[in-house]
Amino acid sequence: MFSNNKTANAVRIALAFGAASTAAFTSASVSAQEQTEEAKDKVERIEVTGSRIKRVDVETASPVQITSSEEIKLSGFTKIEDLMNSLPQIEASETSFQANGASGNATLDLRGLGAQRTLVLVNGRRLQPGGIYNAGAADVNQIPSALVERVEVLTGGGSATYGADAVAGVVNFVMKKDFEGMELTLGGSGYQHDNDNKYIQGLMDKRKFEYPTGSSGIDGKTGNIDLTMGGSLGSKGHVTAYATWRQVDELRQSARDYSSCALNDPGTGCGGSGNAIVPNFYFYPVVDGETDYGQEQFWTLNSSSQFIPSVGNIYNYAPINHFMRPDERYTLGAFANYEISEYVRPYLEVSFMNDRTVAQIAESGTFYAEEYHLDINNPLFSDAQRAQFRSAFGNDIETIAAYIGKRNVEGGPRQSDLEHTSFRIVTGTEGIINDTWSYDVSFQHGVTTSGVSYLNDFFGPRIAQALSAEGADPCTGSCIPYQVFKYQGITSAQAANLTGTAVMKGVTSETILNGFASGELGFNLPSHSMPVAAVIGVEHRENKFERTADEVFAKGLLLGQGGQTPSIEGGYTVKEVFGELSIPLVEDFGIFKDVTLGLGGRYSDYSTSGSEPTYKAELDWTPVDDWKIRASYNRAVRAPNVGELFSPQTNGLWGGTDGCSGASPKYTAAQCANTGVSAAQYGKISASPAGQYNGVFGGNPELKPEVADTMSFGVVGQPLDNLNLSIDYWDIQLDEVIGAVSAQLTVDQCALTGVAAFCNNVVRAPNGSLWLGTAGYVQATNINLASRHWRGIDVSSNYEQEVFGGKLTVKMIGSVNMKKEYESLPGNASATYDCSGNVSVDCFAQPKWRHTLSASYTTGDWWSATAKWRYYGKVDYKGTTDKLIPNGISAQSYLDLVGSFDVNDHVSLLAGVNNVLDKEPPMVGLTLSTNANTVSGYYDTLGRYLHASVTVRF
Repeated sequence: MFSNNKTANAVRIALAFGAASTAAFTSASVSAQEQTEEAKDKVERIEVTGSRIKRVDVETASPVQITSSEEIKLSGFTKIEDLMNSLPQIEASETSFQANGASGNATLDLRGLGAQRTLVLVNGRRLQPGGIYNAGAADVNQIPSALVERVEVLTGGGSATYGADAVAGVVNFVMKKDFEGMELTLGGSGYQHDNDNKYIQGLMDKRKFEYPTGSSGIDGKTGNIDLTMGGSLGSKGHVTAYATWRQVDELRQSARDYSSCALNDPGTGCGGSGNAIVPNFYFYPVVDGETDYGQEQFWTLNSSSQFIPSVGNIYNYAPINHFMRPDERYTLGAFANYEISEYVRPYLEVSFMNDRTVAQIAESGTFYAEEYHLDINNPLFSDAQRAQFRSAFGNDIETIAAYIGKRNVEGGPRQSDLEHTSFRIVTGTEGIINDTWSYDVSFQHGVTTSGVSYLNDFFGPRIAQALSAEGADPCTGSCIPYQVFKYQGITSAQAANLTGTAVMKGVTSETILNGFASGELGFNLPSHSMPVAAVIGVEHRENKFERTADEVFAKGLLLGQGGQTPSIEGGYTVKEVFGELSIPLVEDFGIFKDVTLGLGGRYSDYSTSGSEPTYKAELDWTPVDDWKIRASYNRAVRAPNVGELFSPQTNGLWGGTDGCSGASPKYTAAQCANTGVSAAQYGKISASPAGQYNGVFGGNPELKPEVADTMSFGVVGQPLDNLNLSIDYWDIQLDEVIGAVSAQLTVDQCALTGVAAFCNNVVRAPNGSLWLGTAGYVQATNINLASRHWRGIDVSSNYEQEVFGGKLTVKMIGSVNMKKEYESLPGNASATYDCSGNVSVDCFAQPKWRHTLSASYTTGDWWSATAKWRYYGKVDYKGTTDKLIPNGISAQSYLDLVGSFDVNDHVSLLAGVNNVLDKEPPMVGLTLSTNANTVSGYYDTLGRYLHASVTVRF
């Protein structure tokens, strides 16, 4: 049992931070009585995530989960986002398992509220956002996992302490700054899977698709080298430096049977894209200059180049897509500090990162992107085809309108070559002011330069020219006619002549001046012996984002882009003053062994949206030894980032279904009329085979900050000498949400309710389509929406026991998600939905319960072993389209095993297997898949993961 005094608390801190623990705090293996009088006199106050007031107790009034460097090492992950996504509180965000639409960044999404609402810190200071497609969330590619001492995850708002963005909470990476000696780690990892999914293999057999069988061997390999050095600068300072390298091999969807074909919407068959190897065509007559969409013909070609009705002619685009992107990353950095005197202790942090990844997706195509008007005497048409047009549209037809769906298999896959280079410097000084007060003044600058080259995509203007379409330049000189109306008539030379390259560059920067003083006010309440402590400080922050797109990107001239990607330039500044108070209220009065009140506030003045206050109140109550009750309230804000404010409104794509498409639409004729479907069009609108529809997206300079109220209430205790546990209830109410009503929800709610707020944003093309051409779309630009309401319970525990001369440690982290409610429009109950325990087109797969349970055993000699059980609870399916999971996604369990061995004092080995039983990810249909028929990057995506490393210390 521990006593509630400063020395015992300090012991708990040392053990909690030094042991491999994510529990509330680690059980003391030595008692306070074993500490020397000298140690008692040297109790050091530390700063814990959530407050700048230094304290002797790691347990704050706000719940903080800690992951140690040992746990990071045992996980086998070299990508920090993979480790963090395994925590129950974090939902998969941007990962290496994304290809189509990949940004090249790695981001963290605490509670599923969005990566832009999770504030990422390094040693308590902001990590700058970075990425050509990312103006608001930190790229954790900048974090070298080998240098992380621990990760602290704060639940709930932290805006009063750290400023904007800490709505869902804070993830603080505390780095190793006092390393001594030299350490070199060489590591390797890869995936292995037994391809034996009889269900999808049967579907592919019906389509005569190729797929792998049996063992995959070890693929998706990763190699890494981590070098860490450190030493003292006499007795006054210390320097730690590091360099790391990591290379990840590509893995295509063809490497797994369950991803070798793109499932259709319901998951009952291999679907694909209507942009096929043998092209598909939508033909219409042009009468008196107007396209007559009522006479639609959907044709393809037979081997004689005659038009025939197109039935089931789709392309399996899956195999060539990346399941996991190739990636190469370098990092360099150093941490230094030096004590000139106790009043002046300068410090320096510098870091550099370069990361390059290539996202490969299926070949480009014409994508029905444009309506081409072709003279019936166009030389690309045969006489037999002209006769077919006249038979279908009348002998006097002169002009044919055509939408073309041709996959560019002759030209090869599309690739997005993404590169990011980040640099961050923090310099400042800290020291004491007097016996009870200290200060910290710092300057911080972070900049990320990034670029993308998009390769091998069809260049729109050249297509029209090569087709000799009306209004296009004549096909002369280097132009090669595009023989798309001839069966297998397209050559590689024709294809190469039609592709283009788009280039874009960007710079994100963040500059921060910060200064604060912390200490004791010199008085205490009569009911408590400890003085009131305080922090007061100021901060100036400037964020800039500039993205320069070439003409090809800006005008959306590549047909596979889905729309324009414009240049953006903008920024904002914020001036802030902040403060905190820690007020010890009562001690040693009955059940009030110790009661402390914490208060905090911050006033922020934004150059874009004006002033906004944030504040917090926390209560920390110890009723008896070994137990603590804590409660907190935080008012948090998130100011709109540069992208949300200044992105031009452009065309893009969204994934889902149009409930008014197909021969038997989901909605009635009256409901579809709400969305703009005429009686003549009902039942005749084609669905997108690829499940992609047009949307209009973009920023809004009139956005206001989001406002969140977060509350938590919890109990921390030690019911047994070697058992610690914590239980915390949390509640996050977010209002004025910045975002867009999802396109899918807009279409569905318009059909069901006819409410103008939804229906005004559904614009159908003259033929009723939302995907053929660009005339039909759903408007989904940024606005301040209604609200979101999340709540749940986090549970953690840590148990230690001496067994057979060694130590057994059992740890558990679990999270109950009780509510995850989206209110899209104020007062519209029909548009409000709850994603807790559900998956749908609008809901990420969020189980009600998720946990990790690990058991470690060590003799304290030369080896240790750990087994971990990762559990994802059942998720219900809210929808009717997906037939693969009519009852939802069943509970998923994964078993991980790892062992570490000390060969001698200088060499250690580590080897492990995650997902030992090679459990496949649950398959879902097209509308629910994030990549490769799975919820990729969340559930174990590629099968068994094997890893090993050797570490040499000097």
